Parts: sequence; structure tokens; C-alpha cells
Amino acid sequence: MLQEKLQHIDIILASQSPRRQELLKGLDIDFRIETRPVDEVYEDHLKAGEISAFLATLKAKAFQNDVKENELLITSDTIVWLENEAFGKPESEQHAKEMLATMSGKMHEVYTSVTFTTSKKQDTITDCTKVYFKNLTTAEISYYVDTYQPMDRAGAYGIQDWIGYTGIEKLDGCYYNVMGLPLPKVYEWLSQNF
Repeated sequence: MLQEKLQHIDIILASQSPRRQELLKGLDIDFRIETRPVDEVYEDHLKAGEISAFLATLKAKAFQNDVKENELLITSDTIVWLENEAFGKPESEQHAKEMLATMSGKMHEVYTSVTFTTSKKQDTITDCTKVYFKNLTTAEISYYVDTYQPMDRAGAYGIQDWIGYTGIEKLDGCYYNVMGLPLPKVYEWLSQNF
């Protein structure tokens, strides 16, 4: 199916996230991993999906002029947005617990942007999922952070593990977007552009 269309394209996923790697594998396409260091800083005036789109594009800039004719570079970024504030990866266990306490009993939005870069063009897509947390107890938050160490995750949680099973009441949007890659939109872009 898609692998036939992409058989002559060398796909590079610029992500160290095991979840993004696992999700992209689920589309049955071949790709390789290559990452380059990027200082993930954005200007204060950016809001919600503008932040994830800016950072996904910024990650692609690290490869500027290095993408060859038969290559496709995929970069991505995910942020959690709550009450006009972006939640990235926590800086410490205490910070992770504070993030989860702030999100407890509320709806937050998860934005994931994916930038597709070829030698000829660049497109960025963004998806948003609304996630509704139940009221989390202090003991639940501490157990989750201490046991699962969600330090590499935007908003200090992974929907696909314990807190997702026990703490999320409802989702409005794409589950895979919350994991870090909006697979239906990625599949659609790849199908339409190759």
C-alpha cells in the first residue's frame, strides 16, 4: 500500500522518542532514525499549536540543505496546553507532580505538529486532542511519577500507560496524537504527496 509509493524514498525520522518510532513503524513503512541537537526555544507570543509547529520546523532547520532529492525528513513536536500555558517536558520529579496536579480535574489540549521536509518543499501539519483528566489524588500523582518516571514526556504523562488507564475520563480527538504522532494525518499527507 503506502510502502509501494514510498519504496524509492529514504525516510528519516528525526526523533529519539520511542513512542514516535513505534507509531511510524505501525504504518508499515521503512525509515531510519537520525537526530541533531536543537535548542527548543520559542518566542512568548506563540500560542498552543503555533508552538508545536514552530518547534517541529525548528528541528527540521538542523538538517537545512542536507535533505537529498530522494529523501523525506520527518520532525515533530508535542506540547500540552492548559489555561493559556504550554507544558513541555518536566524539569524534575517535583515539577512533573506539579504539572499533573494542575491538570487534575480539568480538560487540557495536546498539540502535535509534524513537519515534512523534502529537497523541494516543506509542509507542517498540526493536530489537537482534548484530554479530560479526572480528579487525581496526591497519592496517585506521586505513585505515577515515582513509578513511571515520565520525564521525557510533554505534560509529564503518557496516555498509553498507568495514568492513561486510570486518570483519563474522556478524549476528544486522536489518541495517537497524544502519544506524539497523529497517525491518520501523517498517513493522509504521505498518501497525497507521493
